[in-house]
Amino acid sequence: MKARIRDAAIAMTAVSTAVALAACGAGAGNDSDGGNTPEIGLLLPDATTDRWEAQDRPSFEKKIKELCDDCTVEHGNAEGSVAVQRQQMDSMITKGVDAIVLVAVDARSLGAAVRKADEADIPVIAYDRLAAGPISGYVSFDGEDVGRLQGRALLQAMGATVPDGQIVMMNGDPSDPNAAAFKKGALSVLEGRVRIGKAYDTLQWRTETANMNMSSAISALGADNLDGVYAANDGLAAGSISALKANKVNPLPPVTGQDAELGALRRMVTGDQYMTVYKPFGRQASAGATMAVAAARGEKLDRVATGEVETSSGNAVPAVLLTPVSVTVDNIEDTLVKDRVYTIQQICTPQLEAACKRAGLT
Repeated sequence: MKARIRDAAIAMTAVSTAVALAACGAGAGNDSDGGNTPEIGLLLPDATTDRWEAQDRPSFEKKIKELCDDCTVEHGNAEGSVAVQRQQMDSMITKGVDAIVLVAVDARSLGAAVRKADEADIPVIAYDRLAAGPISGYVSFDGEDVGRLQGRALLQAMGATVPDGQIVMMNGDPSDPNAAAFKKGALSVLEGRVRIGKAYDTLQWRTETANMNMSSAISALGADNLDGVYAANDGLAAGSISALKANKVNPLPPVTGQDAELGALRRMVTGDQYMTVYKPFGRQASAGATMAVAAARGEKLDRVATGEVETSSGNAVPAVLLTPVSVTVDNIEDTLVKDRVYTIQQICTPQLEAACKRAGLT
């Protein structure tokens, strides 16, 4: 039955396969030969956020190898394009992979592709972002908790300026369900405690867009009237900070972030960025890989899941929701260095030697 359903899906998607295969970063040994070797697709959304290729992908592939020595991973990166990711999904369906792990560029726009995979009897695991359509499982972090951590840290950093302080909110891409969760969590802490002078949604989480929007906010509010910046991730923090510096805002207001990017840690050491949120990528990738292998083998995902999440259609699916960690310069060593995400040598470049000594990172 699975073969007949899959054959029908292949016929529907064959037109776009050639383009999709060019877009996928597949290994040479992953071509399907009709054997029993399980194949798992991993589709990432972009290369602008460091974590996807530098952290999640290698951790995911390592865990797959530990769990299933004969499994292969077919990888693709959509480079921020919904159209490319749709084509990559079509390619996976045409190849007849056994499971797909999807970090959707746009959760809503990928719904039809997820349905197509479901019709081909290929389970889709939504990773980090809750994609629309009939997904089989979900692995992520509690998005509202991320926002609450950011909001609390910002209030703490603002100190005496609360409750009269004014902030700018640099939110994420409105097409990403996580961005809405981060924003909701942050507002649950910030509303009524500070004045929100300007708030922006940032399409595709682009650093340069955050830079432009922050410059607009400074022009509208005045350089002396900014007491804090809520930036939903480290890329938006970087864009905001560069605009603050270009507009001679001194001292810099505290700026939040998320994803624990190496650049963010270096900005935290110098005092340019106040905090980030560390989402232990290794644990997330491990959970995603475990769920993917179970799905590829046709096993129930309940044994892997720690709970359930409700999809946009109202269905409950097995889920693993992990706990995020707030990081400031004071606990970098006890979190990211301890977990071997980065070494002190990676964080503390020669130019940062003095700042690292002041921070106790030696």
